[in-house]
Amino acid sequence: MIFILIVTFIASLAIAWVSIPAIIKVAEQKHLYDEPDELRKIHIRKVPTLGGIAIFAGTVISATFFAHQSKNLDLGTFLSAITILFFTGIKDDIIPLTPYKKFLAQMLAVCIVVFWGDVQLSSLYGFFFTYDAPPLVLYAATIFTMIVIINAFNLIDGINGLAGGIACIVISTFGIWFFRHSEESLAIWAIATCGATLGFLRYNFTGRIFMGDTGSLILGFISAVFAIKFIEMNKTEVSFVGGKAPLFAIAVLVIPLFDTLRVFLVRAAQGKSPFSGDRNHLHHLLLDVGCSHLQASFILYALNIFVIIAAYFANLLNVYVYFAILFAIMLSFTQALLVLRKKRNIQKSLNNPSQTIASYPYEFTTHYEKN
Repeated sequence: MIFILIVTFIASLAIAWVSIPAIIKVAEQKHLYDEPDELRKIHIRKVPTLGGIAIFAGTVISATFFAHQSKNLDLGTFLSAITILFFTGIKDDIIPLTPYKKFLAQMLAVCIVVFWGDVQLSSLYGFFFTYDAPPLVLYAATIFTMIVIINAFNLIDGINGLAGGIACIVISTFGIWFFRHSEESLAIWAIATCGATLGFLRYNFTGRIFMGDTGSLILGFISAVFAIKFIEMNKTEVSFVGGKAPLFAIAVLVIPLFDTLRVFLVRAAQGKSPFSGDRNHLHHLLLDVGCSHLQASFILYALNIFVIIAAYFANLLNVYVYFAILFAIMLSFTQALLVLRKKRNIQKSLNNPSQTIASYPYEFTTHYEKN
């Protein structure tokens, strides 16, 4: 099994690594770029956004070649859903779709695996102070959870390396658990996804190509499916008894989930639409305190890994204490960044009143920004 995993990883990595230069060349010939603008995007040159094609190709080709049917996931419906999101992402990266159309495509993909692929929650696990719920409520909870995770990955795709690196951490964490519990097919899909994403990151770290919605939708969807399967497969696992599996899944996904929840709450508190753009994401705060794109990405990688390790060793604690620890870690990190940004902004305004962080944040950035 280990040999198959190694070969799968090498194959997916190689496919993505080799295919991206060709994708960049075609994008340049056909003028398929993400255009810079002054309002929302913070890159200063035209950059291809079709990196998700390499992630899709590397993942699907290698995983379908080596993986067999899983007892816990219908791979046919899983692949069908990924393909829907793949074509939706390509269409949006070339000719932008309306949010409504993208949402419908996400709903279709999610409903396929929920209703026909056995990806569904069987309990509310104490959320809303209840466990048992009618099937319709459980279906709705599963769909809502998956849609949130998919869009959370889409929203953190704002600087070079962030979404891809976080996806590798999330998917590899679930993949390790699948491997240790003999879920070979899911482990193969996990390592194939990580290999393809790392092949993409080779070029994304330098800003030569972005994953676009093609990549973020696929990575968010795979992360969502793995999170649901992890929770459900842990119902009888001694190591995660007492409702801890859902909280551990939240810890694994803490960067995209916390960041999305936080910016939505901040916007709502300011009387703005939760979907309006601003500079309140965690990566914005890191950029504003002087970090480069790669520094910001690696700091958030480290934070995610730290939270996962802390959550693992906090497993024996009371569920409320467990959740409080996760929340305290993220809140402390965010508050520290806010204080540093305020001090830096004050110092910068004293040195040059016409040039503050709030009014001049884009000079040396090379990526694009989402809401």
